[in-house]
Amino acid sequence: MSAPNTPNGALILIPTSLGEAPWTDFLPAAGKECAAGIRHFVVENARTARAHLKRIDFPGTLCDTDIRELPDRGSHHELDALLAPALKGENVGLMSDAGCPAVADPGARLVARAHALGVRVVPLVGPSSILLGLMGSGLNGQNFTFHGYLPSEKGARDRHLRTLEDESRRLTRTQIFIETPYRNEHLFAALLRVCQPSTRLCVARELATANEYLRTLTIADWRKIPPPTLAKRPALFLMLA
Repeated sequence: MSAPNTPNGALILIPTSLGEAPWTDFLPAAGKECAAGIRHFVVENARTARAHLKRIDFPGTLCDTDIRELPDRGSHHELDALLAPALKGENVGLMSDAGCPAVADPGARLVARAHALGVRVVPLVGPSSILLGLMGSGLNGQNFTFHGYLPSEKGARDRHLRTLEDESRRLTRTQIFIETPYRNEHLFAALLRVCQPSTRLCVARELATANEYLRTLTIADWRKIPPPTLAKRPALFLMLA
């Protein structure tokens, strides 16, 4: 698949790896070919983006490639500047640090602005830890919500977990959330302490890498076994009461 050509160019959403893995493990050849033809990129972190482009054997010279970081809170003027090549007929690539751009990712702001300006948006196939975790969890894939990060303070976090568990029970809804890797163990311990024994919990760690761990058990069963290794490793938690 070649990069689409339109009068205004297009914003191409390019998935990146979820960890150390060859590009053939996470990106179809058509997506790699599409990315190879782009010379303007908007990224979360320039250094990470360059490493990703090297991983997919990007044919261009990186020092001559236009790679710009997405601002934390970009105004319309700043976002328009990032999309300027697309408005002149060239394609722009959008990349997250890991996984699919604009899914639990600040790139959604640029996508929204592209729609407002009439720039075509083209999402490419690639890995999303949220969908991979849901697929592998065995929990309800018909009704689910991703909540992002939960409160870090213990009391607020425990109350929030109880609220999520109650909502999950009432609506048969899978609740999905993440934590900063260095606090993963604290969140896991809170889940075992706060949640009801019958609630099912899936822990999905380092998906789509050689260190992948994916297991679903009831809280009662999790309490009976040694905890998984979670410190400083990207993980996803899924709950169904």
